[in-house]
Amino acid sequence: MGAPLLSANVRSEIMGSTEKRGDSCLNERGRERVRSRIVIRGNKELTKNYSKLKGGDLVIGMLGFRGITVGIRQNEECKFLDLVERGIVMFPSALSQVVSRSKVAQALLLNEYMLEYTCAVRDRRDLIEGINIYNIHKIGEVVTKQDRLDSGIGIHLWSSSEEVYTRACLKLLKYPFVVQPFITNFKDVRVIVIGEYLEAYQRYNKYNFRQNLSFGGESRPYGLDQIQIALCKKVMERGRFPYAHIDLIITEDGRNYVSEISLHGNLHGAKITREEYFRKIESLTESFLKNYQK
Repeated sequence: MGAPLLSANVRSEIMGSTEKRGDSCLNERGRERVRSRIVIRGNKELTKNYSKLKGGDLVIGMLGFRGITVGIRQNEECKFLDLVERGIVMFPSALSQVVSRSKVAQALLLNEYMLEYTCAVRDRRDLIEGINIYNIHKIGEVVTKQDRLDSGIGIHLWSSSEEVYTRACLKLLKYPFVVQPFITNFKDVRVIVIGEYLEAYQRYNKYNFRQNLSFGGESRPYGLDQIQIALCKKVMERGRFPYAHIDLIITEDGRNYVSEISLHGNLHGAKITREEYFRKIESLTESFLKNYQK
């Protein structure tokens, strides 16, 4: 015999139950669609919530600076790409954080703003190609910059690019690094830009070609011209820097080049106090956050 027919009351209860379950599923999906954005403000918080982040969520602040803190460490920088590909918004931008960490990244991505014949050297092939270029242009003395070292401690002067090659092949110089022609009679100018705030000062040391104030250098205020200000704005825009410390090389014949750029740096020689400096960065950050969440 066939199955007994359901009564009208039973059919009504089943249909009602099914509709409720359907409404429940829709509600669950709806809640998922409209969940509040996650806003990450620290390295530990990022580590804890990393897999939960979705497109539109925000990560605020510098992550894993020099690998000291928990977050994105030096050997985990693929996470910057992962976050960008997943649609997570970062402030400062992922690009600025990667570029800020590495002198080699700066030489690769910002080369057009740097001293002519600046080379990023990742292996022997890069170095041999650089030697060819330097010999063609009759460039003798060169400077190398070790990646991820600051305050002038990773800068070395060499009599020739061949000397650099010999040292690197004997593993006395660790890859990767940056090579630049050694120049004299130039001004080393540090520029600090935070939103509308801008100040500049010249650094000099008559006893050392390294101009850093950390090792005996002195400073004096420096007035930038419009060309130099425009250069700073261009390199910040290219690297997606919301604020920056920019080191300029200004030659005696008036040419302007970017030496380095970073999201951070010491304030030796600056007029701005440490407290005011961080207040301005916090204000810029909160302004970004407010505008993004509108």
